[in-house]
Formats: sequence, C-alpha cells, structure tokens
Amino acid sequence: MARKTFKPLDFSGARTYPLKQRFSKINESLLGKKPRKGIRLRSFIQGLPDILGAQNLKAIARAVARAHRANKTILLGTGGQSIKVGLSPLIIDFMEKGILSGVAMNGAGIIHDFEIAFMGKTSEDVASSLKDGSFGMAEETGAFLNRAIARGYERGQGIGEAVGEAILRGRLPHRRLSILAAGAKLGIPVTVHVGIGTDIIHMHPQVDGKSLGEGSLRDFHRLASIVATLNAGVFLNLGSAVILPEVFLKALSLARNLGHPVRHLTTVNLDFLAHYRPLTNVVNRPTLEGGKGYHLTGHLEIMVPLLFAAVLEEL
Repeated sequence: MARKTFKPLDFSGARTYPLKQRFSKINESLLGKKPRKGIRLRSFIQGLPDILGAQNLKAIARAVARAHRANKTILLGTGGQSIKVGLSPLIIDFMEKGILSGVAMNGAGIIHDFEIAFMGKTSEDVASSLKDGSFGMAEETGAFLNRAIARGYERGQGIGEAVGEAILRGRLPHRRLSILAAGAKLGIPVTVHVGIGTDIIHMHPQVDGKSLGEGSLRDFHRLASIVATLNAGVFLNLGSAVILPEVFLKALSLARNLGHPVRHLTTVNLDFLAHYRPLTNVVNRPTLEGGKGYHLTGHLEIMVPLLFAAVLEEL
C-alpha cells in the first residue's frame, strides 16, 4: 500500500475580521476590583469578578435574599461534613434569623451534631481505630442516639425531632452548637434520612431497626411536606453527595404527584468536588420546569461563610 503524502496548505488566504466586530464574553465591567486594607464586606463581595463562580455566588445570595423577603421556603440539606468543618454556628444563626425554613441531614449529621453538643468535639481517626475494630464504638454516641430514636418512635416522632428534644432535655454542655437542638427549640423542622448500615450507631447493640426505619420514614414524609412549599423557594445542598440528593428528588416528585407545582425554584449544590447525583438531582432535573440550578465547587469551610455573608449583605 502506497504511503499517503500531504500537500502543504497555503495559509495566505485565511480570512480574518476586525476584533471589535467579535462578541466577547468578558468585558471590563465584569472584572474584579482591587481589595484594599480595611475593606468592608459589602465592598469586598461587590468587588469580586462578575464571572463564573463569583457571578453565581452573587446570584445565589440575591435569590436567597429575595426568597426570604417574599416569605418563601428556604430549605438546607447537609451531610456530616459541614458540621465537621465548623459550619454549625452559621447554620444555627440562619435558623435563628428565620432565614432557613427547615434543615435536612443524613445519618452522619446526627452523630457529629450530638458529639459536638455532648463534648464540644467530634470526628474520630478512622484509619487508626479500624484495625482493632474500635472504629465507631464510642459508648455515649451509640447509647444516646439509639435511645433517643427509640423513644421518639414510641412518641410518634421522626429522628430529627426526637434527637433534638433529647439534646435539650439532657442539657448537654454544648447544646448551643447543636443544629438539632436549635430546630427543637425554634420549632424549625430538622429531618434525618438514614441508610441502614451507613452510620456507626447501627453497629451498637442498642440499635433498633424498627425505630430507625419508621423514624426516618416519618422524616421523609415531613420533608416532602416542606418541599411541597418550595415553589419560588430555595434548596441548598451542602456536601451530601448521595443520600440527600436522592431523598430530595423523591420528595420533590411526591410533592408534585400530590398536586403541588413546585416550580421556579433555585437549587444550589456546594461541595469540594462535582459529583454526579448532586449535579443531576439537585442542580439540573428539579429546575427543568422552571427556575435555576447552581453548583459551586470549593471547600465548604470557605464557600459557605462567604455565601452566608453575601446573603446577609443582600438583606
């Protein structure tokens, strides 16, 4: 077979056009402003480039503020990671200010929330404790939470309400740092969504599957009732890559199935990685019938304080 040969192109005939005729996505008005020593927060946020992630952050802050002024539902979903990186005081502050209408968390959330309330610290070294089987076996965590869930089951409560009231009733030393206790105190629903076998308290002898399952189902039904009011509202997902995106999507479908339109909502996913489920189930699918979905990539301990500060400035 003969080897192909390629004739050199004559580039002298390539067509060009004046640069000023071209549409450019970036212009001077979008560029960032130089920070100065002692700059005020509002000026700092306004000085961020009006491009990509910074543009989205400003848009999200405006959407949250607009929803709050209009008395629309603002729902926060959070995994345990946001508690582990120190965001509980910020979330509780937004609950106390009446900005958050409800909070949904996964099973890991109640573990870190309880441990912070109990002793002011949390997050064990999994690698070092896994080798001898001591990982997840702290006595007080398993005993307190499983007992609270079981008692809540008997009272007809979901997991979030049961644990929040137990933290208040037990007067845990650091209860002011508990999202669950804040919800119980303020009357703001905090729902908990459990995957059996995913949390350390499921390894403890006190665990009761009936209480876990029924308590989590009650919280799912309660979450669906909140999602049913999300029309023109906001859903923020902080760092949950699987459980809450899946639960939120099912709650949204159930709400619409029952005749609640839930359109024109703003959905936001914040995480240090872009995962499939949050992008699909939080950002894209829920807003197909109207609204806007956003994704911000970055460390939660930086992005969430910045976003919350931007919201307060908008308000």
